[in-house]
Amino acid sequence: MQQVTGALGGRKAVITGAASGIGRGILEAFVREGATVLAVDLPSGQWETSNVVENGVARLAVDVTLADAPARVVEAARNMLGGIDILVNNAGISPAGDVETTSDEMWSRVMALNVDAVFRLTRAAVPFLKQSGSGRIINTGSIMSEIASPSIIAYVTSKHAVAGMTKAMAMDLGQYGICANFLQPGAIVTPLSEAHMADEQYVAHWKRKIPLGRLGEPDDIGPVAVFLASDAARYVSGEGLRIDGGAAFNA
Repeated sequence: MQQVTGALGGRKAVITGAASGIGRGILEAFVREGATVLAVDLPSGQWETSNVVENGVARLAVDVTLADAPARVVEAARNMLGGIDILVNNAGISPAGDVETTSDEMWSRVMALNVDAVFRLTRAAVPFLKQSGSGRIINTGSIMSEIASPSIIAYVTSKHAVAGMTKAMAMDLGQYGICANFLQPGAIVTPLSEAHMADEQYVAHWKRKIPLGRLGEPDDIGPVAVFLASDAARYVSGEGLRIDGGAAFNA
């Protein structure tokens, strides 16, 4: 039996997009704080479904955009964790494309993962979150949830949608003691941002824009997610927390 210690001791969490980047940073932070986690990501040679919880983590390999994915995720959480106290909707993509070059297929693919999957998985998890008594929903937005950047129109639109959806979740679910909030990472070095980070002008732009003078790392995000998932944030709901080194304030 897992010892109930840390800010999230005894809590049961589901994290999507958990194999790398921000999701992996949140996963590691949650486990350090005592949570038991169902870590969800795409099937790959490095990510296969596990049938047991080891070192606080069970794995589920599934594409969260599939029609049956929400049911598979919540069933796995019920079987392997015994329920869900915390849902972290983190899986997402950020392909390049402006208003002229973004195809219907690309637009639909971004919305399917960054918006639709967040809604559908949350809807499926709500019965478990109600039972928790201290349910938490944490969605990964972006500083692009309130500003914009050129040549990523589908991503910017999707992250604005995450902000609005999370606020609506907070309104709908507050009566059950469920808090819903969203993270707003800035320029974070992850596999998702790898193509952007290969652009020297992009990196130079963000380094100039960030008052702290450096790009972010997944380890900068995990502790903020822990806060939102913990009792310390029991009266925080409908909020977006910027984790961007001050970039959003530097016009």
